[in-house]
Amino acid sequence: MPLRRLSHTLACLGLMALLAGPLGPLARAAEPDSPFLEDLTSPELQARIDAGTRTVLIPIGGTEQSGPQMALGKHNVRVHVLAGQIARRVGHTVVAPVLAYVPEGPIHPPAGHMRFAGTISIPESAFEALLEGTARSLRQHGFHDVFFLGDHGGYRKNLERVAERLNQAWARDGGPPARVHALSEYYRVTQTAYVAELKQRGFSPAEIGEHAGLADTSLMLATDPALVRTDTLASPAARDRARGVTGDPRRASVALGQVGVQQIVETSAAAIQAAVKP
Repeated sequence: MPLRRLSHTLACLGLMALLAGPLGPLARAAEPDSPFLEDLTSPELQARIDAGTRTVLIPIGGTEQSGPQMALGKHNVRVHVLAGQIARRVGHTVVAPVLAYVPEGPIHPPAGHMRFAGTISIPESAFEALLEGTARSLRQHGFHDVFFLGDHGGYRKNLERVAERLNQAWARDGGPPARVHALSEYYRVTQTAYVAELKQRGFSPAEIGEHAGLADTSLMLATDPALVRTDTLASPAARDRARGVTGDPRRASVALGQVGVQQIVETSAAAIQAAVKP
């Protein structure tokens, strides 16, 4: 191929890649009612605040193993999707970026999820500083109610501690009125009402599980099935405690996950609306 034609071809391919690459983000940013802060420009966000949007959700995930059947980003993707649904149901609510780095246990020697490749753990002090800095930033911009939504049960005490510390400090400092809420309902419903519903449908506690079992895997199938390796669900490894699994995901399904999603969204939205009611 002549050099000039090769250069032209490469230039065209580069232009096509340039045009194709941002289409996804552009499509999200173009959505006029997107609840996600990352989809908005600074003036667009300011306009919403000025118009009365004063509630913000801080979704908190975690990067950890979930056996051979679910991707390491399970918590991050799930809390992003559910926070968006909750924000839309509540109305006049914005969703901050997902916090993906959380305490997952000792690094050396490794314990808990840190025994498995890909899990990322940070010290509790760093995690609480991250929460505090995020909440303080959002208060500075005019939000009155800041909600922590934790998709992982291991750091609930950290969310509660930071919320209490900030609320005490903000009550004294004379700054803009604002409150931080550690929304316990978001996680609690997955351990109570959702489990109860699955038991009513004939599933045993051993099958429902606590981590990467039927309940956990079903929730992921209902929020982003691309992160579930469905071809591994029937393998012995997918229900092996030594592989990081507590439960049995073989009968996990989108339909069962949708039951939990509905409970999480409805319960969380009701709790938020009750908390911000004058």
